[in-house]
Amino acid sequence: MARLTKRFIDLLTPAANDRFEWDDELPGFGVRVKPSGVKSYVVQYRKDGRSRRMTLGRHGVLTAEEARKLAKQHLGSVAHGKDPAQERTDSRTAPTVRELAEDYMERHATPNKRPSSLRNDKTMLRDIVLPALGPRKVREVSRRDIESILLQLKPTPYKANRVRALLSKMFSLAKGWGWCDANPVEGIAKYQEEKRDRWLNNEELSRLIDVLDKHPNQKCANIVRLLTLTGARKGEVMSATWDQFDLDRGTWTKPAHTTKQKRLEHVPLSTQATALLAEMKRGINDETAYVFPSRIAGQPVTEIKKFWDEVRTAARIKNVRIHDLRHTFASHLVSGGVSLPIVGRLLGHTQPQTTQRYAHLADDPLREAANKIRKII
Repeated sequence: MARLTKRFIDLLTPAANDRFEWDDELPGFGVRVKPSGVKSYVVQYRKDGRSRRMTLGRHGVLTAEEARKLAKQHLGSVAHGKDPAQERTDSRTAPTVRELAEDYMERHATPNKRPSSLRNDKTMLRDIVLPALGPRKVREVSRRDIESILLQLKPTPYKANRVRALLSKMFSLAKGWGWCDANPVEGIAKYQEEKRDRWLNNEELSRLIDVLDKHPNQKCANIVRLLTLTGARKGEVMSATWDQFDLDRGTWTKPAHTTKQKRLEHVPLSTQATALLAEMKRGINDETAYVFPSRIAGQPVTEIKKFWDEVRTAARIKNVRIHDLRHTFASHLVSGGVSLPIVGRLLGHTQPQTTQRYAHLADDPLREAANKIRKII
């Protein structure tokens, strides 16, 4: 034994097997010489009655004094009940964010989310989360890492908040699985979202209907018509099957797995909507068939983006999204004098404040009623 110095270690020669030399000043600190001549600093200690050894680094990359300082730190942690060798092993085998994303999709998203939500999650993971955090260990991701991602998305607050929600759920699951001690998303505030208030006026609706009537793709045209006549969400319409409709009574029963609130909804249909569905159903005997089947047998239409782009361009309503047809349905009802609670029920809202966004439109029939005083006075 001797004090390990650069000069002493440089003079060590390899043997047929690993050769160890231990420092005479710091018990447990040593150097290992491989038969190949590679020399590495090591630290050795006992934990729970077992001898543990951990490599600190190669001689030449670390100096003898640097290695000695590392050895003191590790041996000090052992004195406080820790096991640095096991901690290093755990760190190397700890799951990454990529592995967390895979388990999130398999264990949570796929069993519990609708197809459209699944597609959104996959897109956010592929385009935003994994490029930024994929190789990182789950336990190493900090709040600052999450903030950096969200700051880049600040110009699009809606997207930023959706990414935040996704990450929050992922790390909540990771915490429950014991993959990390805390959820780094906790405490990060959402961005303020400006609710869209776009809906089609009578002239725009007239142009849209005219374009739909002339378009060669009447299947997609009927999707848009039904969205406008019912105020339903796109996914509810596209995934609808004929057994959900009672055309004699004029009702639509939406299964819980298709609705946003995950609850069964019974919705009355207008005369126009019932007539449209009745015309479409002629010749169809399979009640379980999709109302809007795709070219793939046994599957419904899942996207009409290209069709909608063509239609809104032709109708000169380029800034209108498909979801704005839902706002159009609600806005015309409210401005026509229908009460907010009734509109909320037709839309499937569970919270009155959700429908409150249309409250300002109720001023028109009230003003019309108030103006009648002119005829009386």
